[in-house]
Amino acid sequence: MVDLEQYLPILIFLFIAVILSAAFVFLPMGVSRLTGAHNPDAEKLSEYECGFPAFEDPRSQFDVKFYLVAISFLLFDLEASFLFPWAVSLDVTGWMGWAGMMIFLGILAIGLAYEWKMGALDWQ
Repeated sequence: MVDLEQYLPILIFLFIAVILSAAFVFLPMGVSRLTGAHNPDAEKLSEYECGFPAFEDPRSQFDVKFYLVAISFLLFDLEASFLFPWAVSLDVTGWMGWAGMMIFLGILAIGLAYEWKMGALDWQ
């Protein structure tokens, strides 16, 4: 038979976590209704992220170029994350580490040139 008393601290922790989560969600909503801050009008319900109303159906498909630019951004973001540790450890890796990074950067530069030539970075 399993001793269930050892799970009591976990259950207490989960109970406190659920109570605090519910308090952080529902308490501000209740306070806003009681204080009168909850007063939706046209200005509060307007678009606030992009600044202008949507001119298309939100479920419309994006152009493929959007995804190509997004993938390129992620690729070069990853490149930057490789460059920082490489630069810090360059004295340890020596010329082999430098040559390896130059090959890596060369491959990325060729990829960027190809992307640019094919028009993947042209935004219309």
